Amino acid sequence: MLLLFMNIAGTAQSVADSLLNFVAANQQRAALYIVLNDTMIAKQNENKIMPLASTVKIMVAIEFAKQAAANVFDENRYVSLAELEKYYIPHTDGDAHAGWLGYEKKLSHIKNDSIKLIDVAKGMMMFSSNANTEFLMDLLGLDNVKNNIQLLGAQAHTSIYPLVASLFMYQNPRRKTEESILKSIKKLSDEQYSRYIYDMHKALKYDTLLKTKFNPGDFTLKMQQLWSDRLPASNVKAYAHICNVLNNRRFLNEETYAILADVMEFVMENPANRQWLKHAGGKGGSTPFVFTKASYASTKKEQRFEIVYFFNNLTVAENERLQKWSNGFELAILTNNTFREKIKAMFP
Repeated sequence: MLLLFMNIAGTAQSVADSLLNFVAANQQRAALYIVLNDTMIAKQNENKIMPLASTVKIMVAIEFAKQAAANVFDENRYVSLAELEKYYIPHTDGDAHAGWLGYEKKLSHIKNDSIKLIDVAKGMMMFSSNANTEFLMDLLGLDNVKNNIQLLGAQAHTSIYPLVASLFMYQNPRRKTEESILKSIKKLSDEQYSRYIYDMHKALKYDTLLKTKFNPGDFTLKMQQLWSDRLPASNVKAYAHICNVLNNRRFLNEETYAILADVMEFVMENPANRQWLKHAGGKGGSTPFVFTKASYASTKKEQRFEIVYFFNNLTVAENERLQKWSNGFELAILTNNTFREKIKAMFP
């Protein structure tokens, strides 16, 4: 969805305070890292490893931009929607993929049931399509995506693996008890867990019957919790560093940053944002228990911000509130020095 940055007012300030107060009151479930002009101004649990959810897709976007800039492929090449469909499992993504397709149809971007790769990547970031993400992992090479962890210096990061395929870990074709399934999954090492997911990822591409066997009803609440807990994970400090790389425009080449801007910085499509921002982008993610966000912005007043905050072990109601508060929270940091000083004092 398009994030709108508007002039801060009483309502926006109120929601900003609400999110900040939630962090203060729930320090075991929240992590925060804020940077202004390369200087950390606030931190909380900066080294705590927490599930990333879809925020990990930033790593896929970076690899997409790198390869497109190097002419490994033409980002304007069309890909069949049927290829993307292989990785789509209904009722597992909050209608993200369907929402993206509807958006592209309105823009008349779909030609002969095909769409440009650049629009696939934008759909991964703007709408958080898991199917698009899994397709791009295949196109780019999962090892290449994972190599960016070391390249970007994100030292605290668990292995990246396909999100759609991971759902098959929790299917129950033999009708075992929930307890026995959870027990067997918990016994798996990270390597064993990832290997199974990679096998499912490969099978999705070629086994046309595999998806028909998927039963969302098998994915109980306790299974969702374990699945969420074992998602690719990192800490807020590492993702603030990644956002700094994207924000300062110095580490990667000019062509890569140009493509990244097209994929990640859709907030700049709003003319009001272009009046006061040079560039801004980011990605959020959520499960029923997790809400994460990593974002960056450079203003025309020569201020550069990286804002990263992670939450885990949330209730559904808490998750919904935090997502509603997030835009106002980021906007207050970008525009209100008094609010920044308040954060500094609370989380030195």
